[in-house]
Amino acid sequence: MENVKLLSLSERIKSARPDALCFEDNFFLFDVHHPAVPDRPFKMDTYGFFLCLEGSTQGTIDLMPYELRAGMMAVNVPGQLITRTCVSEDFRGISHVMTQRFIDSLGLPYNFSLAIGIRENPILTLKPGELNAIRNYCDMTRSLLEKKRPYQAETLRHLTCAYAYGLGTYLYSMAESRRLSNDELLMQRFLAEVRTHYKQERRVVYYAERLHITTGYLATLVHRVSGKSPSDWINDFVVMEAKVLLKSSALTVQQITHELNFPSQSFFGKYFKRLTGLSPKEYREGKMSR
Repeated sequence: MENVKLLSLSERIKSARPDALCFEDNFFLFDVHHPAVPDRPFKMDTYGFFLCLEGSTQGTIDLMPYELRAGMMAVNVPGQLITRTCVSEDFRGISHVMTQRFIDSLGLPYNFSLAIGIRENPILTLKPGELNAIRNYCDMTRSLLEKKRPYQAETLRHLTCAYAYGLGTYLYSMAESRRLSNDELLMQRFLAEVRTHYKQERRVVYYAERLHITTGYLATLVHRVSGKSPSDWINDFVVMEAKVLLKSSALTVQQITHELNFPSQSFFGKYFKRLTGLSPKEYREGKMSR
């Protein structure tokens, strides 16, 4: 089956936020406040940078809990599964969103360790100078996009390159200040494998073999680091993907069954209900899951 085409975030932005400033449908800048925050799981197909100015929000990014408060920034990358579980009434911030096409046009060198750093540490706590620098970037891009200007594309790309290098410096210093233990590194490898293969494989033994360790050792390590079992993590990824597909696509339950590699629609329905308390149809219709 072909990869599922969800409604892209850029399409949702244009639909829900007609006031968003936009450059060639590849770069968006807009203010965010409490009512505009999504109240259901969604999956990123873009790069998102959200600067929190007031209030707070809590949720999960790839099933890992987070809290975002004033003076912090969330950095999200394509493919991440995101939920919001709690948002304060005074929540307010600035969001800028970039497509892969725009990122590629910047010509930035690819740094694997920094890419991993962003995925594993998506919430950044900013110092006052760093916060002001990001606000200045947002102000300059806002001014640039408010009306058509000569060299608009070139200016936006150069501004964003400078911003990206500043962000890279921050992430590098953060990584240098905290070295992960061997257990944490192996946990990261396990989650990376699950993130890549959960649609095809739900067996713990598969992931143990990928990591060249026994299932018993994997279970002990994962529980020691996260308090959850390997099966819990695998099931959580599968259920979150199923929820996204049920809410954000026009796929039938049968098509979702095939997409997630279940042997039958009945098997998928029983699996989903065991873990959420609802059938796929009930969840799609908006009933509350546990």
